[in-house]
Amino acid sequence: MKYVLAAAATALLCIQACSVQTDAPEAPDDADTGADTMPMPQVIEQAVSDASRPEAERALDTMRHPAEVLVFAGVERGWRVADLSAGTGYYSRVLSTAVGENGHVYTQNPTWVAEQYTGTTDALTALAGERANITYVESPLADVDAAIEEPLDAAFMILFYHDMADVGTDRAAVNRSIFDALKPGGVFLVIDHQAPEGTGAAHASDLHRIESDVVLEEILAAGFVLDRESDALMNEADPLDISVFAPEVRRQTNRFVYLFRKPA
Repeated sequence: MKYVLAAAATALLCIQACSVQTDAPEAPDDADTGADTMPMPQVIEQAVSDASRPEAERALDTMRHPAEVLVFAGVERGWRVADLSAGTGYYSRVLSTAVGENGHVYTQNPTWVAEQYTGTTDALTALAGERANITYVESPLADVDAAIEEPLDAAFMILFYHDMADVGTDRAAVNRSIFDALKPGGVFLVIDHQAPEGTGAAHASDLHRIESDVVLEEILAAGFVLDRESDALMNEADPLDISVFAPEVRRQTNRFVYLFRKPA
């Protein structure tokens, strides 16, 4: 079922317009904001507008639409969420504020990423040190269910599924591990760069893209069901046959958005 985020975006814009207070400082957690009494979309918008977020991350929001993505995923206070292959923690930080002090975020690096890109490990370790409801996890993706012992409400994998194809990761094992890590009814959000039709995972290495149909087929094979999908990050101007790092599409690629669910 196709799910377009126009309604969510409209609601969030209304919240922004109605909640501007020139003399009120922005605070990072539920205890300081009274978020327990707020509608969840407002909590998410507040998480995105949190002044403690690095400016470099906030500059990406117009292209990544994090508030709309979290609303689409149905994030709630108190959730346990794994941000898999979290990069430098863009989503981990926003999720931390959105789930509140009674929730928890496991910001995760695959072992090979931690070894090759130490800067991401440093960033995630520092973020976990700043926030009591974030834990840094370093493990093979196929061992997520063992590395994170408590059942999860959600797992996010943002712009990384193609990297598993690039380095030869056993994607079936990873998808089974994520399935096992989730509670019954838990959700798995996947966003990645679209590849040309019929190319499957052939361009995972050179263009850093993967075809959405391949991702859909592989994750369904692990036992998930497709809850909904979104075209909110679609860009029809992206020709699909160039690298995602090409200047004309960098950070503006045509991206597919899937939300899978573990059957209850």
